Amino acid sequence: MVTIAIDASRAAAAQRTGTEAYSLHLIRALLALGAERRSARFTLYCRDTPPPHLFDLDAERAALSVLPAPRLWTHVRFAAALFRDRPDVTFVPAHTLPLAFPGPGVVTVHDLGFRHFPEAHPTAARLYLDLTTKHSARRARAILADSACTRRDLTAFYGIDAAKIHVVYPGVDPTLAPVQDAAALAEVREHYGIPGPYLLHVGSLQPRKNLTRLIEAYAAWLPDAAPQRYLVLAGARGWLYDDIFATVRRLGLEAWVCFPGYVDDAHLAALYSGADAFVFPSLYEGFGFPVLEAMRCRTPVICANTSSLPEVAGEAALLVDPLEVGALTNALRRLTTDAALRATLILQGEKQAARFTWERAAQQALDILEGGAPARRA
Repeated sequence: MVTIAIDASRAAAAQRTGTEAYSLHLIRALLALGAERRSARFTLYCRDTPPPHLFDLDAERAALSVLPAPRLWTHVRFAAALFRDRPDVTFVPAHTLPLAFPGPGVVTVHDLGFRHFPEAHPTAARLYLDLTTKHSARRARAILADSACTRRDLTAFYGIDAAKIHVVYPGVDPTLAPVQDAAALAEVREHYGIPGPYLLHVGSLQPRKNLTRLIEAYAAWLPDAAPQRYLVLAGARGWLYDDIFATVRRLGLEAWVCFPGYVDDAHLAALYSGADAFVFPSLYEGFGFPVLEAMRCRTPVICANTSSLPEVAGEAALLVDPLEVGALTNALRRLTTDAALRATLILQGEKQAARFTWERAAQQALDILEGGAPARRA
């Protein structure tokens, strides 16, 4: 039996964005698959005690190890536990392997946006991402990449042998489903202060999300729209976000652009379902979970035609050049006036989202993890 150590610290985060959601859903799927295969035993390592029932831990197949530490958790506390426990293979689903640890490692690299758009990241964060991603990619026995785009970037920027990079597409949250109940949709609008019909973007407020251009495109579209719709930019404040709010003020859109902040998981399906369109003009994404989440909730999608997004969206979204404000404006006009286009994208979106499952991702990941162990224990 292979013993697998998993860094579950991000999965236990109180507020989950893309990387945290990836960690949680993949770990849950690995635990379920491991119980079926009976070929591996997992130990999940967390910095903080996770909420009850966050993980379904079969005592024979999985254990939880909570390692409190105020800082340097990965490189000191987690690493020390690995030297103590000596697992057959260590898996980190979020970029950063410890600087030193025993045995083979497998890591997920989600994206290299900090290399494409360094100006969109604080200097310290960018340097840390560069150093740790380079170390992790070189130290790992195998790398999981969220997309072929990320795989190409790892080879181009760090010279990593493509043979050890495996494209394992993430899944979509299986609990997301279209919400049709009018009362439930109205309740979520009221909860987040959305006055009426709206267009939606979901993601942290940061430069890479290209929200200033989206706001400019919205400003050009709004006067001719019938009916007019609010623009909802949902997500926690990330970094370097002052230009976003300044653009709203400069264009006089304070009454039309809503910033509801971080959206609780329990409200996400209703927020997607209630939107007339989902708009995601990100400059760079390693995968782009919100695109598939919106599709799963039967909301038509506009998204950028760059990085991994064409892989994720396929033919089920209206793809645009994210640098062209005019192209974004035209896409808003098309999607809000062309009923046939909307119907086609909704239908294609449901089919596209169904292709991405955590069960499939876990099967591929566990094959790689078991293959990365030096020996199997009886």
